[in-house]
Amino acid sequence: MTPSEFYDQHLRNIGQSLEAQRINVFELKYQDKRYVVKGDPEQEVSLLAALRQWQKRLRHEGVNSSLSYALQDIEQLERQGRSQRLRPNRLPDFYALPNILRTLGAYLDEKAAELIELHKRPLTLMLLYRNRDGHPAVEERSIASFYDFFIKLHGRRKTTAC
Repeated sequence: MTPSEFYDQHLRNIGQSLEAQRINVFELKYQDKRYVVKGDPEQEVSLLAALRQWQKRLRHEGVNSSLSYALQDIEQLERQGRSQRLRPNRLPDFYALPNILRTLGAYLDEKAAELIELHKRPLTLMLLYRNRDGHPAVEERSIASFYDFFIKLHGRRKTTAC
């Protein structure tokens, strides 16, 4: 199983994990058969949330932290996330992080590209990958620019499910 054939599934599962941790802006690298993500959770505005952040900093948790996902971790995330995806025949929210990452993964899969890095910002992203000829390529695009591709993918899944 090579990751370049399953980026859509891998990235969707990582997206579910990051979404649960409120990490929306991050850098993701694929190296040594694992995905490494660096990013911080969104800041909450309540006093209680500020207190929690302060306690975490005192314990040195969450400061410059990175998350690592090996292939077996992604399989575990798949099992956990399956229950969230049991609503067929509805168009998922494109702007939900798991759907954005699934779309990017399918985009890479369709190009037969090998992911090197992904930088996700609130409205934009940067993809660094190796194309099918082995040459590096960089794309900086708005997230919205992938919406038509997302709709096309959803239509494919709908027809293959029937």
